[in-house]
Amino acid sequence: MRMSDAKQTIYYNSIFRHGVDEKRRVQIPAKWRPVEEGTELTLVLWPKGKEGACLRVLPPDQWAVLVRDIAAMPNVDPNKVVLKRLIGKGSAQVTLDRSGRICVPEAMAREAGITEEAVLVGLLDRFEIWNPERYEKVSAADEVMAQEAFRLME
Repeated sequence: MRMSDAKQTIYYNSIFRHGVDEKRRVQIPAKWRPVEEGTELTLVLWPKGKEGACLRVLPPDQWAVLVRDIAAMPNVDPNKVVLKRLIGKGSAQVTLDRSGRICVPEAMAREAGITEEAVLVGLLDRFEIWNPERYEKVSAADEVMAQEAFRLME
């Protein structure tokens, strides 16, 4: 769950709502920003069923884990190529500007429904960027499943 060097661990917790400007720039909370300037984050268009897609934002170490996990799949598994193709075409590396914003590529913003506002949701080791209305639906579904999910921690 690290994003930078051994000196600091970044955990993505909490929820933030930010405006999105005309250039599709989204403000990243200060406590979520990479320590090292120029660190790339990877945006992955993440399907969420009937709620619609969101953007999953992976720090470099989590992107490496995802790539490694796909590479470890058996070559005879047809899902391997499908995942490589879908994630390959549905991802982009971005860096923060001096104001702590990332620019969401136009096609990804359109698919995820990111227009005037975005909800950033911490997932501890990564975070997601949601269209606010889509996130409300996902959050309601999460609440329904919360009791069962918390049983995993007992």
